[in-house]
Amino acid sequence: MQRRRRKVVVTIREALTYATCVIALAGLLSGHLYVFRSSTVPEFPDSYKLPTVTQHEINYQKLRTERSWTQELAPPQLSKEQILAHVSKAPVLSSKLDGERRNPDYDKLWKPPTSRGFVPCVVPSPNYTAPGESKGYLVVSTNGGLNQMRTGICDMVAVARLIKATLVIPELDKRSFWKDTSNFSDVFDEDHFISALANDIRVIKKPPKDIPSGAKVVKHFKSWSGLHYYQDDIAPMWEEYKVIRAAKSDSRLANNNLPPDIQKLRCHTCFEALRFSPKIEAMGKLLVERMRSYGPYIALHLRYEKDMLAFSGCTHSLSEAEAEELRIIRENTAYWKVKDIDAMQQRSKGYCPLTPKEVGIFLHALGYPQETPIYIASGEIYGGDSRLADLRSRFPMLMGKEKLASVEELDPFNGHATQLAALDYIVSVESDVFIPTYSGNMARAVEGHRRFLGHRKTISPDRKSLVRLFDKMERGILKEGPKLSYWVVEIHKKLYGILVPLGKKTLGL
Repeated sequence: MQRRRRKVVVTIREALTYATCVIALAGLLSGHLYVFRSSTVPEFPDSYKLPTVTQHEINYQKLRTERSWTQELAPPQLSKEQILAHVSKAPVLSSKLDGERRNPDYDKLWKPPTSRGFVPCVVPSPNYTAPGESKGYLVVSTNGGLNQMRTGICDMVAVARLIKATLVIPELDKRSFWKDTSNFSDVFDEDHFISALANDIRVIKKPPKDIPSGAKVVKHFKSWSGLHYYQDDIAPMWEEYKVIRAAKSDSRLANNNLPPDIQKLRCHTCFEALRFSPKIEAMGKLLVERMRSYGPYIALHLRYEKDMLAFSGCTHSLSEAEAEELRIIRENTAYWKVKDIDAMQQRSKGYCPLTPKEVGIFLHALGYPQETPIYIASGEIYGGDSRLADLRSRFPMLMGKEKLASVEELDPFNGHATQLAALDYIVSVESDVFIPTYSGNMARAVEGHRRFLGHRKTISPDRKSLVRLFDKMERGILKEGPKLSYWVVEIHKKLYGILVPLGKKTLGL
């Protein structure tokens, strides 16, 4: 009996040993035979045209799997070693970043908001007709920076339709703070602009030379005027004049109570007809590709330039000498109407752009990891590179045009603020997350364009609420950590670029 029992035990042991060996061998083979997919950087279509919706709809799930943090396209003026040294005082480890991607909060940081059924609205109604006989020529002198001029041009296209005018290619502002000598064709694709609006208005490059001076008039259109003003007050001027020159273009047209087809025309102009010039489009594409080689990125519109601070009267964290320099600039700029500004009051009301240090605290509180690539979309930061030290200490991967492109590549654009702003505009529109530190023309234009292209994620800081938190930090009442993060996230739950319903589910200007 004992011999039989021993025989059974031995048999069971042999069977278990055999099964264990089989399982181990299978695991070993499966581990060696598993094939890993290589990481790739998504490619742009060859015919890269920023305003086209279908070319730039982002498939978020595909984006997550294709974009690589470890694959790099080094800027041509920097070696691989220099790039690694620049972007990672704390090295970017793929294993650490893979861990970030597995973090459930990762999706919350990068995933765009739902469209909630809202779609672009540019297709005219069946009652919309081709442009009729022209009554005369509308000449436009734009004013302001890139996005102020863009908005003004959209208004003037609509005005030309309302008063049955032939629009002459607009003249860009050459007298403002930036003193940019760029012409329309240097910034925008002139031929595309003309052809894109062919079914709406007639556009020509220059007015006829044989029109006598007595048939020309300069007119200051009243701001925020509606349909009746242009039809009843401006259109009758064709009986006496052949050329009407609009002295300024900004804020000339009311946003409300316009016929839907006129609003659609403004959107069509802004997002489809006003395409950037080929050289700007090509350079913009290159900058976007180089940013994407580092993975999903934030475009930060850091409005901390000398002109912005002088205009707004914001001097928090600046020295007395810097504050005085800004006051003198404001005093000597004739077209800035407000001269005496209480800096503390401006800041407490949320009227000041966030400082670079405040931006770093804000992004960290939202939960973005230190390795997040950030594109700085701005002109020259007031105070120079040292002013970015606090932001860089939290997010070392700060990039900009000058670090992504060589001196030779940027040379055609240098000295032309409008063209440099256009490059920032492209990289900002194409970013995974856009964060403006001030709600100016650029911020509103980019946010609107991102909604038009598919509700891409935009985070608009609540500056008034943030200032209260920052002030508590300066007084030692609050410190960086979970409590600050809780309040920052709570404040911004509804400020992630989600469109508020306005009735019909369409998206316009």
